[in-house]
Amino acid sequence: MAIKVEVFSTNSCPHCPSAIEAAQVAKDKLGDAIDVEVVKIDESGENRQRAIDYQIMAVPTIVIDGEVTFVGAPTEDELIDKLESL
Repeated sequence: MAIKVEVFSTNSCPHCPSAIEAAQVAKDKLGDAIDVEVVKIDESGENRQRAIDYQIMAVPTIVIDGEVTFVGAPTEDELIDKLESL
């Protein structure tokens, strides 16, 4: 079963693109072992509610398999190391 990676972001966040890019690089490296979803919390009430459910207070935040793992943008290597350790 693939590891679920959710990247919570907003359209106005200056740091979110690097978190999204790190997740995409991880996906390119790890392939079907991970499933990446970018969750734009400023685009829908449903996405905003998901962020509230995780008690996310800042973006970017990366949730891995239902657990808040990174607050702020990790480097590509940090994210890949974390995912490979799971």
